[in-house]
Amino acid sequence: MTGRTVLTAEDIRRAVGRIAHEIVERNRGLDGVVLVGMRTRGVPLAARLAATIQEFERQAVPVGALDIGLYRDDIPAMELRPQIRPTEIPTDIHGKRVVLVDDVLYTGRSIRAALDALIDFGRPASIQLAVLVDRGHRELPIRADYVGKNIPTALNEDVQVLLEEADGRDEVVVMPVLSEVEGPVLNEGPGEGER
Repeated sequence: MTGRTVLTAEDIRRAVGRIAHEIVERNRGLDGVVLVGMRTRGVPLAARLAATIQEFERQAVPVGALDIGLYRDDIPAMELRPQIRPTEIPTDIHGKRVVLVDDVLYTGRSIRAALDALIDFGRPASIQLAVLVDRGHRELPIRADYVGKNIPTALNEDVQVLLEEADGRDEVVVMPVLSEVEGPVLNEGPGEGER
């Protein structure tokens, strides 16, 4: 089965460049800005944003990685055993402007979990959200400050973000989700869009 490509490698490169510029503009520079990528694919996206910013601003931005496994609200309902990976935040976030980075914004529940996790590390002056894809269907009042591409989807579709660092290529694909009658539901493993 194949999906439809909605972002190519070049589209992703442009979106990352645009978001990087918007972050610098909105924050009037980089003083106190920290990028924190949500595991799994938010981490390489945050690193790409930092590298792009470094290219045009000639200034490094601290980049961290956040694991939200223990903060998810669907663990009891789905009887999940989350795979816990390390959270690595290289600087104190108290009083900083944190830009949380993820690949796909969907229901907003993963972002809510990330907000809870971040607050355990300190009290930032502000938290902004950058996503490569906003696919709609919010269940919580959460919106992104920076969006690479708004991609309207149906509930029976899945957005798969593929990144060179994790998948060997850059591409965003919208795939149909199969029912149990048609076959297994698509992979719910690391890096799949937000649930």
